Amino acid sequence: MRLRDYLKDRLWFFLIAAISLGLMLLFLTAFRVSGQLTATICVIFGLFLIAEETAGFFRKKRFYDDMQGKLDGLDKKYLIHEMLKRPDFLDGQIMYDGFCIANKSMCENVSAYKRTADDFREFIEMWVHEIKLPVASLQLMAHNHCDELGEKFQEQLSRIDGYTDQVLYYARSENAEKDYIIKETALKRTVANVAMKNRETAQLCGASIETEGLGLSVMTDGKWLEFILGQLMANSLKYTVEGREPVIRISAEDLPDRVLLRFRDNGTGICEADLPRIFEKSFTGENGRTYAKSTGMGLYIVKNLCDRLGHSITAASEKDKYTEFTIAFAKNKFYKMV
Repeated sequence: MRLRDYLKDRLWFFLIAAISLGLMLLFLTAFRVSGQLTATICVIFGLFLIAEETAGFFRKKRFYDDMQGKLDGLDKKYLIHEMLKRPDFLDGQIMYDGFCIANKSMCENVSAYKRTADDFREFIEMWVHEIKLPVASLQLMAHNHCDELGEKFQEQLSRIDGYTDQVLYYARSENAEKDYIIKETALKRTVANVAMKNRETAQLCGASIETEGLGLSVMTDGKWLEFILGQLMANSLKYTVEGREPVIRISAEDLPDRVLLRFRDNGTGICEADLPRIFEKSFTGENGRTYAKSTGMGLYIVKNLCDRLGHSITAASEKDKYTEFTIAFAKNKFYKMV
């Protein structure tokens, strides 16, 4: 708090004090009080005014400067009242009590919304598990009809299954730390599982999958990594170029401080303007509008899960040539020691 601002805020008080002093001098003159006594009274009045304002300024400045400093250093600003001591001046006490009441009300409202959100998330998870049973039954029925119509049914059911997985993982992504287990995971096995799950769709697209250097292990959660790679593969199989054989190349590189997993396809690519925003929630971009209906959630969930797992993911692309995603897995001996 600056002295200039404090004095500006107290202008009304100084105005009243000046009027009071003027009236006092007027009465002293009317009663023919000696000039020395009048001067003494004015000096005492001025000293009292200076002392009172100085004490008030420094008392408030200490509290408000402390509050501002702690606010700047706090990540969660709503906890400011927990960091402050109740001041010894009235307006500060009123403000402090208001902070406490407002924070209590906010916590109650947040708790109510959190309970509602938790209930909804549990319902979504239960619904996804329930819907997977009829989807699996329909996939088996479609598999038993080895004609062209059965293959089309199989493709659409695989897409439905992928979208239900997407809903489930999105519902869990905000609390992923409760559901994942970080352990040494073989990339070769994980990629093989993803390729097996997307086998029918890849065959229908005529796509081929090439791998290189996958004999490495990384510290991650295998189930979540399978979902991440599954989303990348689903996008690659969705955005293919007509007349060009789709090729998906998955390779790994072992560096001193991390392992890089590269996922590259030769599909439609991503235009340069869209590339910085592909991990944003609900962003569909040019491809989502041109080639297929897209929710813009797949890559958002992928980025969110990578962040939760402690991995980084980046993308590079050239329109109508290729798209490449790179996932970096840090090497951390702590997990191995545990």
